[in-house]
This record gives sequence, structure tokens and C-alpha cells, in this order.
Amino acid sequence: MIKTLVGSFAAAAVFALMATTAAHAAGPKIVKGPSADPECFVPWTDKTKFFQFKKKKGPYRIALANGYIANTWRIQTIQTAKAYAAQPDVKAKLKEFKVVSTGEDVPAQLAAINNFIDSGYDAIVVNAQNPTAFGPVIKRAKKAGVVLVAFDNILDTQDAINVNVDQHGLGVLWATWIVNHVPNGGKVLEVRGVPGTSVDTDRHNGIKETLDASGKKWDVVEVLGKWDDPTAQKATADAIAVHKKFDAITAQGGDTGVVQAMIDAKHPFVPFGGETENGFRKFCAKYAGDGLKCSSAGTGPAQVAVAIKTAITALEGQVVPQSVKLPLAIVEDPNFKPDQDYYPKQSDNFFVGNSFPTCKINFSAQEIMGQTKENQ
Repeated sequence: MIKTLVGSFAAAAVFALMATTAAHAAGPKIVKGPSADPECFVPWTDKTKFFQFKKKKGPYRIALANGYIANTWRIQTIQTAKAYAAQPDVKAKLKEFKVVSTGEDVPAQLAAINNFIDSGYDAIVVNAQNPTAFGPVIKRAKKAGVVLVAFDNILDTQDAINVNVDQHGLGVLWATWIVNHVPNGGKVLEVRGVPGTSVDTDRHNGIKETLDASGKKWDVVEVLGKWDDPTAQKATADAIAVHKKFDAITAQGGDTGVVQAMIDAKHPFVPFGGETENGFRKFCAKYAGDGLKCSSAGTGPAQVAVAIKTAITALEGQVVPQSVKLPLAIVEDPNFKPDQDYYPKQSDNFFVGNSFPTCKINFSAQEIMGQTKENQ
């Protein structure tokens, strides 16, 4: 009886060791850099580790698991992803490209990712609704050998690939613009994004820390704009109705709506640190002489294309950083040039700076707007 138990325990131990080894083998190896494409896949810091996944034979099945979609940036993200997947050299590497948007429901987004893992997808690209809620699916993806790439709203992990700009640094840039253009401090309207996302948190922290460190006295009024023009416009109109006057404004998105609310309320134009919407930049160019001194910076939705490119590169067994840092698209007063920094004949909702030349990724407005926002 004792021998039988000992044998059973030994067998169980061996099985557990084999399972652990298999699970470890399914994930990427940690290797030395540089990356396969150093100009495109720039490591976040000099301490960023490099991944190399086991090479898979293509073509690949790749899914985009988007969350929130009720603003123009997210809609353009879906359109850009489809436009990139349709490019001939990319399409040749794809057996299937699936897009799902699940809204602000975090469990629904997690369920979608789990479904993609169970369905045998080779890679999943995600714009995460919550940076800390993805622990179990990250482990499942790693165990299954699925390449998981997060962009924009990234994941709080070292076990998946993150692709992003310096969102905290973007908040610092906007707040620095305000500090430099409002010499005596004052009242600032901060129009925030989607609550709970890493982008909103990082940008807000960058703004707050920079204003606090300036040595000037600031009264900051926060409202929720959800990176959406109508939502941000109403929130701004309500704030102006209550507070009457602001000395500066910073907005994470929906900036065209914010300026329109100022115009409707006959609020004086003030220094503004904001995103890269075409409509916002049109206003910045038009009203610069009337006091709308703008810093327009951010990253276009084309970062989803970089995320897909990263996933394909990883599936091909090439070296990629665990964390990829993308450049910001920046233009500031008085340097707004038509048909370069903004497009007078294009939609207000189009995000400018929608290219990453170092990754050989560039889209025309027509190429993006010709795609649909629906799941596929």
C-alpha cells in the first residue's frame, strides 16, 4: 500500500513537472537585443527585456479584442486595423483577422479574449479596459503559446507585449504648455478620458504632477469627456456655466467639442493642451490670433497597426521588445500648417499624425475612412 502511494506521488510529481515545463516552454524566451527592426520596435528603456517566441508557420489567425468604441479615436482604430490587415503584404500573412468590440464591460472583454484563446488564434491584440484585470488571461495565453500584444491602454504585466507612447509624458507636455503660457497660475479645466483606463490615469497624473511642481497656484476642475466630442462638449459647457471662466484648458480627447463649447458660451480663448483631432487643429489654426494658443500632441490610432505588425513579427520567431515605445505626433502654436498638420477638407473627426514612418506605416484619410467600425 505504501509503495503504491509513493509511486502515485512520484508519478504525480513527474506529471506536474512536465506540465510546468510545457507551460514554460509555450511562452517566449528571454533573449538579448536588439529587436528584429530596431527603428520600429524601440525598447521602452535600456532595461526592457526582449522576447523571442517559437516560430509558427503562417498564415496566421489574429484577433483584435477592443473594448470601448463610443468615440472617434476608437472607431478610427478599428478602421485602421482593418485597413492595415487589407494591405497586400500584410494580408498575405493572415489566414483570418477578427475584430470584436465589447464596450466598457471588462468581463465581456476578458471573455472575448478567452474565446480567442480557446478557438486557437495565434495572436491577440488588445486595447485593455483595465490594466490590472487581465492576470488570468495573460497566464492562459502564455500557456497556450498565444502572442498577446496590448496597445494604447496597456497591461500591467511583464508577460505580454505592450506597445504605447509615453502617456504620462503626454500629460507632462500639455501641463508644461499651460505653465509656460499662464504666468501667474489660475483656474484650469481638465477634460479627462475613460475612467479606469491606463491612458486616462497616466495622462492625468502627468498633468497633476507638472502643475503641482510648477510653484504656481492652480485650481483644477476635472470633468469627464470620455475622449468623445459630444460628451466633452456637454461637460465643458456645464463647467463653463458653473465656473464662468477658465484661464487654461487641457483635454485628453473630444477637443473639437471642447472648443465648440467655448465658442457657444462666448468664453474667451485660452491656452489649450490637447490631442490630435483634425477639427481641434483647424480651430487652433483659425483662432490662434484670438488667444487659442495650442499644443496638439498624441498618437493616432495607427498604433494598432504597429501592434499587429509586432504580433506578426513575434509569430515569425523574430526578436521583439517586451515593451515598445512609439513617438508622439506634436505640433504647437504658431506652427499649424494646412495639409500637413491639419487637413481643411477632411472630417473634423479624423485624427492627424496617423503614421509611423519608422515602422513603414502610413495611411491616407480615404484608406481609413473606407473601412467600417463593425465587428468582423
